Amino acid sequence: MAFDRKKEGDRMKARKSEFEEQVVDLRRVTRVMAGGKRFRFRATVIIGDGKGRVGVGIAKGLDVETSINKARAKAKNNIIGIDIKNGTIAHEVKAKYSAAQVLLKPAPEGHGLMAGGSPRLVLKLAGVRDVTAKCLGNTNNKLTNALAAIEALKKLKK
Repeated sequence: MAFDRKKEGDRMKARKSEFEEQVVDLRRVTRVMAGGKRFRFRATVIIGDGKGRVGVGIAKGLDVETSINKARAKAKNNIIGIDIKNGTIAHEVKAKYSAAQVLLKPAPEGHGLMAGGSPRLVLKLAGVRDVTAKCLGNTNNKLTNALAAIEALKKLKK
C-alpha cells in the first residue's frame, strides 16, 4: 500500500485548530536532587479565537516541545468567553492576581489596543480591538500579568 503525502497534508489542514496561539514565557526550571540538578522547561501559552474566547495554559516538560504541547492542551481546557460589543469591553474592570494588578477600560471605536506586555496578547487573542489596559502591580512577570488580565476578563458582566 503506497503512502499518499497529498492526502496526509489534507488531513493536517483539516486538523488545524480554530485557535491562534502565542507562547508568552518559556523558562528552564531546576529541581535539586541528591545526584545533582534536574532540568525541565516551563511554558506559558495563550490561545484565542479572536471572537471572545481566550485561555492561558502553563505546563512543564522534559523538553521545550512537550512543555508547549502540554500548555496548549491546558489552555484549551481553561478557555473563558467574554462579550465584545463594537470591538470593546462593556465596562471598566480592575483585577489582581498574585502581585500583578491590571486595569482595563473600554475605548471608543478606532482607538486601538493600548496595552503592554502580556495583557496586550490576552486582549488581542480574545478579539478586543479598542481598549486601554494598564499593569498597576509591581511585577514584570509575564505569567502573573497574563493571569491578572484573564481575571479581569472573568469579572466582566455579561
